[in-house]
Amino acid sequence: MSSFTIYPAIDIRGGRCVRLIQGDYNQETVYNDDPVAVATDFTVKGAQYVHLVDLDGAKAGHPVNHELIGRIANAVSVPVQVGGGLRTLADVETLLNLGVSRVIIGTAAIEDREFTESVLGTYGNRVAIGIDARNGFVATRGWLETSEVKAEVVAKELAAKGAETFIFTDISRDGMMQGPNIDAIAAIAQASGKQVIASGGVTVLDDLVKLAARREEGISGAIVGKAIYTGNIDLELALRTIQ
Repeated sequence: MSSFTIYPAIDIRGGRCVRLIQGDYNQETVYNDDPVAVATDFTVKGAQYVHLVDLDGAKAGHPVNHELIGRIANAVSVPVQVGGGLRTLADVETLLNLGVSRVIIGTAAIEDREFTESVLGTYGNRVAIGIDARNGFVATRGWLETSEVKAEVVAKELAAKGAETFIFTDISRDGMMQGPNIDAIAAIAQASGKQVIASGGVTVLDDLVKLAARREEGISGAIVGKAIYTGNIDLELALRTIQ
């Protein structure tokens, strides 16, 4: 049976662990001043992977909190994946050299195909492609802009260029605690023929159970952020429930 990984998430802004609602920088909740301690706690509870987002980097277009990210990567004994503002090969190399296991290319995957193909050619499965969609169309630049490109089309094109892992976010569900758009996630997996990690909208344990039930369709994991911080999902229980 295919594996299913739960990725507890840490969104970093100004060196702190925060959450935004639908990517709105004006709707921020600070959950912890010490992201290193949060990441360590996740692994103590059994997490096999940690997901990090450099929110400042996403807005600036280059990594901002990379020093902190390096500290997190070295503090935990599990792999760490990072997204947020990666637009150059040098930025990618900086993070990988800091101990990050996998980088996530988001906006650049849409706006700079040459760079994206170069990163995929160089680092292969150490690269995940983040596809964020609003009503089926890809959104970029920290969700501030929506393109006229369909999410499935991007996934298919980049799979052909070597992408093995996609992270799909339905923006309308993110931070809204309404449950993930499972059919849309499965559609990305079907279009690309690759593994897709669900992001956005995971609210209760049952959401994870439903996603994991479709792992054979290519849904290989889920990123969980706000639901852990609010206590809606008990990370230890979720990890025990879904093996």
